[in-house]
Amino acid sequence: MKRVILPRRLRQACRRLHTERAGLALMEFALATPLIITVGGYGIELTNLAFTNMRVSQIALNLADHASRVGLTSTLTTTQLRESDINDILVAARIDGTPIKLTTYGRVTLSSLENVKQDWDTTAVQRIHWQRCIGLKRGAGFDSTYGTALPLATAGTEATAAQDGTDAPTGMGKTGAKVIAPNGMGVMFVEINYTYQPLFGSLFVAPQTIAYSASFIVRDRRDYSRVWNPSPAATKSTCDLYGA
Repeated sequence: MKRVILPRRLRQACRRLHTERAGLALMEFALATPLIITVGGYGIELTNLAFTNMRVSQIALNLADHASRVGLTSTLTTTQLRESDINDILVAARIDGTPIKLTTYGRVTLSSLENVKQDWDTTAVQRIHWQRCIGLKRGAGFDSTYGTALPLATAGTEATAAQDGTDAPTGMGKTGAKVIAPNGMGVMFVEINYTYQPLFGSLFVAPQTIAYSASFIVRDRRDYSRVWNPSPAATKSTCDLYGA
């Protein structure tokens, strides 16, 4: 085989190139950057998803807790829950959810599950007496699967059999995790359904619905006859309304 002899200048250039290290770091960075961006972006997306789940869960717990405490104590030592009280705690949930635009991409439902004897009952009946909502999202997966149908959205606003809500003898919640109200008492049950907004579109995580529920037993001697609305009357946050 004939030996190929390169020109002297070319041989010198090849030797210099062989020992050149000035651009090595830049080349390594260029090759590694796509992998770093992909892994880093995926980690950021998963962290945001976990944080959003935690936030939605905490908002549900806080709302149920607040709903179990609010009301106006009357001279009869019972607490009257007013529409203005409900509006206040729903606004608090909206403010807590501002960073994730909770009421823009989700729906919040507050239900009063009661096991009491109303004036028209012969014995205590477990029923979803009333529901109040906030949020723009609607339809299956967002509106509550329990309680009053939309034509009866005003249930609980009057102390009448026509406004008594929906019977719920087995309670509320998923199968195997049902919540029931103690005899003579009520439970505040919260549902939140929210469409997660990925930071990088659907590149790492597909759009998905985050759903949480929470419940607290009412902490005081509440008047369960109705949701009160004294003058000046407050606007009712009934579940036939959709607003952020």
